[in-house]
Amino acid sequence: MSVFTAVMQSLVAAAFLSIPLVRHRYGAVAMAGAQAELARQGVRTTVLAENGMRFDAGGHETAAPAAVAAVMAALAALNLSGGDWARPLTWIFQSLVLVANGLILYSQLTAAKSVQTAFRRKGDPALARIDVPALLKAAEDDFPAWTWTLQNLRHTVVFGASVLALTATALT
Repeated sequence: MSVFTAVMQSLVAAAFLSIPLVRHRYGAVAMAGAQAELARQGVRTTVLAENGMRFDAGGHETAAPAAVAAVMAALAALNLSGGDWARPLTWIFQSLVLVANGLILYSQLTAAKSVQTAFRRKGDPALARIDVPALLKAAEDDFPAWTWTLQNLRHTVVFGASVLALTATALT
């Protein structure tokens, strides 16, 4: 169907893999920073692990982006081969990626509030005492400074390439 669409989908796939790679490389250091902040706040340092909060690329932090990347790569291949399903699947999955990335961006912008709400729901008094903004800042500070530039670039690529892929699909 469209080489251009396939290239855009490949860029989206690469963008979705970028943050899990960074989290894999630096997540343990960020977790140590978060645990040091918990100790500073007088909270047991195991409380995050006990409640499934992590800063590395484990679990859904890798599985979800890898699944999106795999779907985008498959769509790119389908677009390159000119398959009959390329157009409808591009409309469906590229649109879902746009919406999902919007939700990801929203969750990043409201992370402190979301984590505070989740901690309160758990009913654990130790979680309720945590200064969440300080905890998240401590973890963020242990990622390289360029991580936040990469994150913004990732959003730009996903939004831009998705819109361009959908536009190219509409025009062909």
